[in-house]
Amino acid sequence: MRRGPKKERSPGCAAEDSVTAVSTSAAVAWSGLRGHGPVVQWSALFVVTASCVGLLHLVHVPAAFLLGPMAAGIAIAGFQGSIRVPRWPYLLSQGCIGGMIAGRFTPDIVRSMAHGWQVYLLVTVGVLGCSSLLGWALGHWRVLPGTTGVWGSSPGAATSMVVMAEQFGADARLVAFMQYLRVVIVAAVAALVAHFVVPAGGTTAPPAWFGAIDGLRFAETLILVFGGAVVGQKLRIPAGALLVPFVVGSVLNIGGWLKPELPQWFLVTCFAMVGWTVGLRFTREVIVYAARALPRVLGAIFVLVGACGLMGLALTRFVGIDPLTAYLATSPGGADSAAIIAASSGKADALFVMTMQMIRAIAVLFLGPPLAKFVARRLGGANLVPNDE
Repeated sequence: MRRGPKKERSPGCAAEDSVTAVSTSAAVAWSGLRGHGPVVQWSALFVVTASCVGLLHLVHVPAAFLLGPMAAGIAIAGFQGSIRVPRWPYLLSQGCIGGMIAGRFTPDIVRSMAHGWQVYLLVTVGVLGCSSLLGWALGHWRVLPGTTGVWGSSPGAATSMVVMAEQFGADARLVAFMQYLRVVIVAAVAALVAHFVVPAGGTTAPPAWFGAIDGLRFAETLILVFGGAVVGQKLRIPAGALLVPFVVGSVLNIGGWLKPELPQWFLVTCFAMVGWTVGLRFTREVIVYAARALPRVLGAIFVLVGACGLMGLALTRFVGIDPLTAYLATSPGGADSAAIIAASSGKADALFVMTMQMIRAIAVLFLGPPLAKFVARRLGGANLVPNDE
């Protein structure tokens, strides 16, 4: 069969083919990790985590094993990674952090807390008041729609606030963006504060990664933290996976029945789980959706961080609490992040920080809905949810 003469391709067609090829390549590059299996994505996460942790250690940033995995998780999520830390490893990691702080709960500290309950109450009310006022202002000035600012500004219980916000008619996407961005910023600012507050050469020597441990006490501690995390979750106690091991472990430690012991390599693994969980929640869709609101959201977050910092300054000035402890205790949310930074700094009172954060997280869970309803009434119920574009 005779074939016709081969047609010559015009330069215009060749140019169109080049543009198409470039567009296809760009689309493939933009797809990032989408379509790749979990093995590839987890491998990428480990590599990026190691790089971030190494860089943070190089510049002597405290809590590198929390902030490094957090930054790596955000990077993987930004490239459309779909992996997530399984729910129970994350919950059990919270239990280990609670057990870690319980090991520092002594009778002397209990007596100190009993004498200073007024401080806990005043700071909790102060932080909640600042966040509520900021949330109202965001809605009143139409920076964020309706009650979204109230839920997004709530200083703690980020995941619960996102779920509850959706149930009460707020934009859960913007709430999630503001909550998790706040957690990252609070952790990063707290780490910088710790870096500048703790004098060079003044930090305690880090514990040996694989130092000698009491095997029996380690096993008992694992039963405490894992069992407590399961009980707290099953009973649906607010922040129960962290709070139950903290409370039970503290009682056992005070009574002399058990002194929790967790080796450094084990704690580092738990820190990574917490960092990955927060970072991987930053999906590309959420980031793109909130891009236009980013300057306003950042401004609101830094206003809240600054207001809480002033309260920390007041604690230092009038109560005599050291600056790092005061700042971490009043930082708006991120209880596990603040506890990790307090413990790793070697200079802050991790127990005071944990107690203040937990009291506030529980208060947020109970007071969040009525505060949102109050703001909705003040705003007239208008513009509660932005229109999708």
